[in-house]
Amino acid sequence: MSLDGPDSLTDREQAAVEELLFRMADDEYVVAERYIEWQIYAPTLESDLAISNIAQDEFGHARLWYDLLQDMGYTEQECLWERDPKAWTHSTLVEQPFDEGDWADVIVRSYLYDVAENLRMEVLVDSSYPPIADRVAKVLAEERYHREHAQSWLERLSGGEHHEKLQAAVDRLFPYALTLFAAGPHEEDIVSLELRTERLADLREEWLDIVVPFLESLDVVVPEPDEVDLPEATGRDGSHTDAWFDLQSEFTHTYHELELEEPIRLRGEG
Repeated sequence: MSLDGPDSLTDREQAAVEELLFRMADDEYVVAERYIEWQIYAPTLESDLAISNIAQDEFGHARLWYDLLQDMGYTEQECLWERDPKAWTHSTLVEQPFDEGDWADVIVRSYLYDVAENLRMEVLVDSSYPPIADRVAKVLAEERYHREHAQSWLERLSGGEHHEKLQAAVDRLFPYALTLFAAGPHEEDIVSLELRTERLADLREEWLDIVVPFLESLDVVVPEPDEVDLPEATGRDGSHTDAWFDLQSEFTHTYHELELEEPIRLRGEG
């Protein structure tokens, strides 16, 4: 199956494509907004440069997906600057504030997210919507670097005095990470139209098969997934934690304060 471009989609096809694109774009944009909070505060110059580059990559990936939404008729304002915060569908994992000064929080979040993102990109390589499939290779290459960076730091933090913080970060963030795989109303159409070649429920199991053994190899106790109480706000259905509304107000502040005639365009080299 191969769908044509944005001008020839049926209502059903467009709704499925939009759900997929908004989820990907919103995840990438919000996680990047959180990462930039660590610029100049990372524990080494090398890690400072790395987290800055990762944030730039994620903004670039968001740009790729928002551009496809704009090809379907959305404006920059509707995608970002004037959008109702309750309309955003990112996972609540990426909107969580960092524990102050806790680098383990950054690294655990990055690892849990980047493993999921890598899996998500792999099942878009053969997407039936060519504009998505054409962009996946670039994203995959960069996400693999992000994952390797997180794994390297997890191994460094797993020893000695940092292990306790590592465990605390996993305990805190793991339930939010499970919301990455919460299905939306168009999940069945996304799969049946072959926009994505696997269901989110299957990706969740693949993700668990990767992250649980790795974390346990570092003597980190991982909660039993089926026994975890998911947060009330998953993000995927527009429900969010208070932290999101504060963050959204911060990154749209300049746009609203300056009352710009032309919207600020998200930049990135995705």
